[in-house]
Amino acid sequence: MLLFITWRVPALQDTTEVFFHWMVFTLAWSFGFGLSTLERRARESTQRAINVEVSASQQTMAAIAAERARIARELHDVVAHSVSVMVVQAGAAREMVDDDTDYVRSALESIRTTGTGALTELRRVLEVLRADGEPGALTPQPGADGLGALVEDASRGGLAVVLVVEGRPHTLPAGLDLAIYRIVQEALTNVRRHASATRARVLLSYADDHVAVEVRDDGVGMAPSSLVDGHGLIGMRERTDLYGGHLETQSDGGFTVRAVLPMASP
Repeated sequence: MLLFITWRVPALQDTTEVFFHWMVFTLAWSFGFGLSTLERRARESTQRAINVEVSASQQTMAAIAAERARIARELHDVVAHSVSVMVVQAGAAREMVDDDTDYVRSALESIRTTGTGALTELRRVLEVLRADGEPGALTPQPGADGLGALVEDASRGGLAVVLVVEGRPHTLPAGLDLAIYRIVQEALTNVRRHASATRARVLLSYADDHVAVEVRDDGVGMAPSSLVDGHGLIGMRERTDLYGGHLETQSDGGFTVRAVLPMASP
């Protein structure tokens, strides 16, 4: 339209007028094209942000589901081991029922205690989903008494790790005992993978009503988001929440994970 008017109206055919009109046209077109490009890029950027958020949410949910399934499998093994112990004790008491009533009385009390603990763990198993088709472990799950071996194994990988135990050690419920071991195991794994640390300290602290475990390293520190893909913090938090405890993390000249778990079942 501008070209038609310019060439049909004599007054507008002056070189200055033609240059002015086409400059205005070029500026207007460039401004419109720029706005269109900015709008398109904004839509694309928004869509990418949505896609990233959805993907991160899906990865987090998948990690939570996988960790809950793992916890369910392990607690199933704890319950199965407890029941096996009860069967053995019942068989021994049966053989001694006529010869040693004190032994039988002690065995029955042990069966009652073990059975109560097994029922508590069974209720927890029912709270999480278990993946079908995966065989359970045939050996007892590790606990706090296995932290020494875990620390030694981590030290052989080039990381100087020390274990410090405070307070009077208690006999812990099997599931809680396993949770402490797994939290330390996962924390040390994250130290080796992410922290670029040379030293780490594992602190196991016993109190009358709770037990706390802390893993601190001298590395560069880690953002909690960097641990999601490895299921690190998710797994530790799931185990802590399962027993009514709380998990704290701190990144300050290193990285610290501290979990406090009550002795009594929630």
